[in-house]
Order: sequence, then C-alpha cells, then structure tokens
Amino acid sequence: MTPIKHILLALLALYASASLAQTAPTVAAASDLKFALEEIAANYKVDKGQEVRLVFGSSGVLWQQVKNGAPFSLLMSADEAYIDDLYKNGLTVDKGSLYAIGRIALLQKKGGSIKLGTDKDGLIKAITEAKKIAIANPEHAPYGRAAKEYLTTIGVWDLAHPKLVFGENISQATVFALTGSADFAIAALSLAISPQVQVQSTYVLIPDHLHKPLRQKMALIKNNSSSAKDFYQYLQEPKSRQIMSRYGFTAP
Repeated sequence: MTPIKHILLALLALYASASLAQTAPTVAAASDLKFALEEIAANYKVDKGQEVRLVFGSSGVLWQQVKNGAPFSLLMSADEAYIDDLYKNGLTVDKGSLYAIGRIALLQKKGGSIKLGTDKDGLIKAITEAKKIAIANPEHAPYGRAAKEYLTTIGVWDLAHPKLVFGENISQATVFALTGSADFAIAALSLAISPQVQVQSTYVLIPDHLHKPLRQKMALIKNNSSSAKDFYQYLQEPKSRQIMSRYGFTAP
C-alpha cells in the first residue's frame, strides 16, 4: 500500500471517530449500573453497530446536572423520584420507564476479619469491631438513603453514625471497602456480584423489607434524546433484561 493510501485511511478513521463522537448519545447513569450497563452497551455496539457514551455518578448529582442543562440524552436514575421531578418540570420526553429494583448488601474485602451479619445482633457486633463503615452519601445517592434506612430500621444508626465515611456515590463507597479505607460497606448488590468486585470481596445480602424499594427509572431528556431512542428501547429488550437480572436487579 502506498504512503498516500495509508494517510487517506488514517484520515478516514479520524473522520469516523469524529463522526461517532458527535453522534453518540450520552447516557447518564447511576453508579450501581456501572458493570451491567457497560456490558449492555458492548452488546449494543455488536448488535446495532452503534455506540453510546456512558457517564456514571450519583442519581442526585446527575439529576441536578440535567436541571442545569447538561447535554445528556438519557438519564438512568436509581430513584424514580428524580425522573418524576424532571418530567414535572418539562425536561423529559415522557414519564419514563421503571427498569429495575435494586438491592443492597454488606460487603468487605476478602480476608476481612469482621463477620458480617444483617440481623441486629450480628450488625451490632460488626459495627463495634469496625473502625470505618462506608455508605454512599444519603443526601444525593439513593443507595446511601437505603443504607441509612436499613441502619435506622434495625436500630443501629446512632451506633454506626460516628464510624461512617461517605462516598460521593455507591461505587466510591464500595471502593472504600475494597481498598481498606473502610472495614466494610453497604454496597449495591449489582456491584457486589459483579466479577470485577466479587473476585476481591465477600458480601451478605440485606433483606429487602428493611428499607424502601430502590425503584429505578429512566427517561429520555428533551432536546437531546433523538440519538438515544434506539438504546432506550434496547435496554427494555429481553437480552438486556437478562443481563440486569444477572447483576442482581429484579424486574419492576
């Protein structure tokens, strides 16, 4: 191949990449979705030949960014209330769709010396032995609110509170436990059972009657939604739902 052909091919590749960067929709998603959504997006690229740009964060922060005009095409929240608010304020195409019910779990790094128990006696013992306990910030992270509800419902919030360290989102809270910055975390089940996390941690599932359901909802954002409609539909197909189920989510 001549040098000029090499240059032309390189330019064509750059043009294709630039076109993709301009057209790929940005999906803003709650951090509990990280591994499940990355897998779905990879399948979407294979099945449809299209890419999406994924941005992860706490639902409350992403919600505020949408209200401030962030160019997101689709918001996948871990709390339906954020989507409902955006709809009431005319920022979404419609009321959106419930896509999953999330769960929480106690998680610690493999080799941890604390025995994790979700009942009151077991949890009191774990809290007493721990120096630091990680949860997501309940001010803007739904999984943090669920963690607080669990600790409050079981009657150990006052005992745990002085030892709490807050992650900006549930992914950061999980990292605190994995790196030893906290003795254990109240994490999203979807992260705890992911291969990437499970290889370096152990977890105990928290009974779902001990906190309000984590009803997770998504909606297309007005003025930025056209390129995300196909992915929005793809998320609701059986293949995508099976992946969500494998990561511990239940259907709404």
